[in-house]
Formats: sequence, C-alpha cells, structure tokens
Amino acid sequence: MNTSYTVKIDAFEGPLDLLLHLINRYEIDIYDIPVATITEQYTAYIHTMQKLELDIASEYLVMAATLLAIKSQMLLPNQELEVEDEEYDEEDPREELMRRLIEYRKYKEAADELKEREEATQIYTRPPMSLEGEEEQQQSVSTQGDVSIYDMIGAMQKLFQRKKWEQPLETRIQRQEIPIQERMNEVRDVIISSKGGVRFFEMFPFPTRTHIVVTFIAILELMKNKEVYCEQSNHFDELVLYKMEE
Repeated sequence: MNTSYTVKIDAFEGPLDLLLHLINRYEIDIYDIPVATITEQYTAYIHTMQKLELDIASEYLVMAATLLAIKSQMLLPNQELEVEDEEYDEEDPREELMRRLIEYRKYKEAADELKEREEATQIYTRPPMSLEGEEEQQQSVSTQGDVSIYDMIGAMQKLFQRKKWEQPLETRIQRQEIPIQERMNEVRDVIISSKGGVRFFEMFPFPTRTHIVVTFIAILELMKNKEVYCEQSNHFDELVLYKMEE
C-alpha cells in the first residue's frame, strides 16, 4: 500500500489512561506494579495501534521508553550504599510512576463524579402520553455500552493473534482502495440487519491489512456519529456491535 489510512482518536486521553486501563483490566495492584507484565502489555497495545495505522502521540512512545528503563533498573541487583555510617536504600524505580498514576486516578475519578452530578441535575420533560406497552418498549431498547477505545484495540490485538494476519498470506499483493464511507455503509447495513447484535470479529472476514484498517476506522466513525455502539459483558469477553437506538 502506498496510501496509508490514518486517524486521530480524541478518546485517547494519554499514556497514563492506557496504563490505568491495563491495571484495571488485569487487576494489578497499583502499589506493587509488576513492571515486566505491564511493559509487555503496554508495548503490545502500541504495536497494535501501529498496525492499525493510528496516529500515536509522542507521549505514548515516551512512556514506553520509561517503562523499559524502569524494567531495566528492576533487573539490576539491589545495591545498598553507606552514607555517613547510615544505610541508604535506593529508591524503588517504580515510585515516581506509581505517584503519577495515583494522582491521575484521583483526578479521573473526580471528573467522573462531576460528570455524574451534572447529568443528575439535568431535567427533561415531555408531553403526557399513554404508558400502555411502555414496559415492553423499555425492554426492547438497548443502551449505549461503556466499551473504551482501549478495549477495542485489545480486541484487535486478539484478532491479529487469532487469524495470524501478521504474516502475508500471498506472495503477490494487489493494490485495492477501499473508501471509508463505502465500508461504513457496509458495516452499518450488517449491524442494522442483525437484531441481536454482531460479534466484533465477524466484521473482519478478509485477512488483508487494508480491509482490517479501513473496517476498524469505519466502526470508530460510526460510533463517533452515534450510529452504532459496542458492548462487552465482562473483561476479556468478546465485543458485540449494536445499532444505536433513537
């Protein structure tokens, strides 16, 4: 491909947000971060973002370098220095990262609480109407899921591993341009025609890099336009795409 598809995602709040996502996803103790594990998972997300040709901000790469540096320090044997006949213990290389994550989490929780209060204070009214059949209507209407962009990138990571699309399947590659809008229309039609939702992996039937990237961006654009939404019952469960109800 001579032409690459790139996109900026406003939902990316920064590398600390990604680290918190990984900590919550893998139930890691923020006060005792296993650097080797978190570094491996973080770099895997970065590599998946690069495969999807997403526009990665420089701070993500800086954090990756920071994690690798901390991991290298953790591999070195502990050294104790004597300063004026007193033992001096070297500071844990994870300490600064831990402080930043704890502080970021406090601000994030405070922002979420303020958002909830703002939504609680909003009052909506509508003209009187019959409540007959209201219960059945409420049961049939789906609500928007809370799947984050990082959950979707994690799903793409599994997709690459499952299908083994890292390796070329053909020696002869033919150039094929797929317009984003055309793929959006196709994805929208598939989701609309399915009442029970469509599994995320089913939207990627063709093992070509172009098709993967364009399909992923098409899904993001449809979610941004509030035409579809994504749900996940539990951590590590498969994502499901639904039509956004009006």
